[in-house]
Amino acid sequence: MASNAAAPFWRSAGMTYITYSNLCANLVRKCLKEPYKSEALSREKVHYSISKWVDGKPQKPTIRSDSPVE
Repeated sequence: MASNAAAPFWRSAGMTYITYSNLCANLVRKCLKEPYKSEALSREKVHYSISKWVDGKPQKPTIRSDSPVE
């Protein structure tokens, strides 16, 4: 039986676990020395596609490539 008395500190701070883990990952990446820092930052880029649906059918997807804002 789990107790709610000891909530994780990230939850007590009003964050979700994803937000907390992203914050920690960014801090680690910024602390790295070269060449590891540039390698880690290059892996941070995000690629995805977006498809709009019209009348129950997907339209041609739009491919996006975003990198996080510092």
